[in-house]
Amino acid sequence: MSLKVTVAAPFKQMHRGDLDKNQFVFFLALDRKWMNVDQAHTVLRLAASAGLVRIEGGKISPLFDVSSVSIPLGFRPGEEIFAAPDPCSDLVARIARETGQKEQEVVAAMNRTIEEFDGNLRVEAAAVLLARTYGVGWSDLLPALRENLLREK
Repeated sequence: MSLKVTVAAPFKQMHRGDLDKNQFVFFLALDRKWMNVDQAHTVLRLAASAGLVRIEGGKISPLFDVSSVSIPLGFRPGEEIFAAPDPCSDLVARIARETGQKEQEVVAAMNRTIEEFDGNLRVEAAAVLLARTYGVGWSDLLPALRENLLREK
């Protein structure tokens, strides 16, 4: 959640629907002094891979309702925003929450699904198949799942 708050902050502060890449980095690194320039670029990359922003032609546009994000007084992002998100774990947790199962049961069901395909199915695909079986929404995690697959190749 902290990544979303961090990304929303420059848009809310500047009252803009989109920002230049330089404006975004300037806000995080120089204006707020929350991080250095390299870390601000990392935040931008993580936000894009998490499906929070779209970057086109040097312009950054949020892919979520910025006005719905509350930025606490004295907010300062922590180191946890630099941890790469694990969309597969997020999907397992979502399936468990919405079906009332334990996460271990969901993982066991994923393993059975992988076995049904003679082990020729990636974990991310098994999670999506299971989510579809239970009617659990997963499409918002698709960009991050795809990124995860490409990173592991």
